[in-house]
Amino acid sequence: MATYVIGDLQGCFDVLQRLLQRINYNPTQDKLWFCGDLIARGPQSLECLQFVKSLGNNAVSVLGNHDLHFIACYYGFGTAKAKDLLQPLLDSPQLDELVHWLCQLPLLYISPDQRYLLVHAGLAPQWSLDDAVKQTDEVQQLLRSDPKTLLSVMYGNQPDAFSADLSAEQRWRFAINSCTRMRFCRPDGSLELKEKGHPRYQTSLVPWYEFWRNKPHPELFFGHWAALNGYSPVADIHALDTGCVWGNALTAYCLETQQRYSVAGM
Repeated sequence: MATYVIGDLQGCFDVLQRLLQRINYNPTQDKLWFCGDLIARGPQSLECLQFVKSLGNNAVSVLGNHDLHFIACYYGFGTAKAKDLLQPLLDSPQLDELVHWLCQLPLLYISPDQRYLLVHAGLAPQWSLDDAVKQTDEVQQLLRSDPKTLLSVMYGNQPDAFSADLSAEQRWRFAINSCTRMRFCRPDGSLELKEKGHPRYQTSLVPWYEFWRNKPHPELFFGHWAALNGYSPVADIHALDTGCVWGNALTAYCLETQQRYSVAGM
């Protein structure tokens, strides 16, 4: 039995199937963990959701920003962009079922043995691990029980720092931005949500993971940041978005062997 953590699918179902062949995936024994952004930009978002959902307890996925935006579009709080190629999913007779399933997914997953942590974008510099669990649990419960209330206040870049004085709506937005949108922070730890490039080109911003370099946390896996091409300089924080939908690669990391596997993207 093996557990493979896989980077952003973004609707690249055929590429995923090639990767599963590459790792000799055994659906009766192996587990797949997905870093979020299962959908959007690639041509097979519907197939990606159908497949991951069909895996049941043999799969874990966290929510990415594209997944949350799609849920918001379904509930009338956003508009699907043509470039996201989501029309087959929107037209599917399974639409309601798939959205309901997405709403059950967490922002943050920690393995039962507490050894591994999975998130789409990252963890806020001001958080402790306990803060991260508490804040994301609050969002997860609301998405499951009252998604419209959450989604109606989801969009926006403020607040850009965490404090005990935030309102409930501000806490939800900050947790979503940290876990699904963040790449860089300012030196004071506040979130900078526009820059997407490689850290080598930045002198005034700090990658979020540098704030967690010396903080206690499980071995951590994240996606979202294609410009990193799967590289993080922090030994126990692993970047897994290798830009599949942009023609680069789709990557899986085996927890048991600490080995990476990649196949060419679209």
